[in-house]
Amino acid sequence: MAVLNEPDNTPLPGTVFTPRQVRVLKAAVIVMGILLVGGFAFVLAAIVYQASKGGQSTAGTEAVAAELPIPKDATVSTLALDGDRLALHLQSSAGPEIVVVDLKTGKTLARIRLKPQ
Repeated sequence: MAVLNEPDNTPLPGTVFTPRQVRVLKAAVIVMGILLVGGFAFVLAAIVYQASKGGQSTAGTEAVAAELPIPKDATVSTLALDGDRLALHLQSSAGPEIVVVDLKTGKTLARIRLKPQ
């Protein structure tokens, strides 16, 4: 006696899914699970790699010792950092002034006197 196979597009008993849809769903779940585990392993490896570098400095980030001449009565009221440049807002009896310093070289790039109107 020959057994008749059910067509592939008939739903499984108790569900609305066909056998083909179930196979595709199983494959998708397996692939997504592998991606999740692989991504998690990659993140952990990146954290371990970053943590293992510790306090090592990279090339080009050495500190430059520099002196910035300012008037004796001047006080620094504000600092602003943008990349390799530092802007200092100085208050003194001569008036307010903004000084821009290059942090890589330690040189003063600009001194701007603020003149009230």
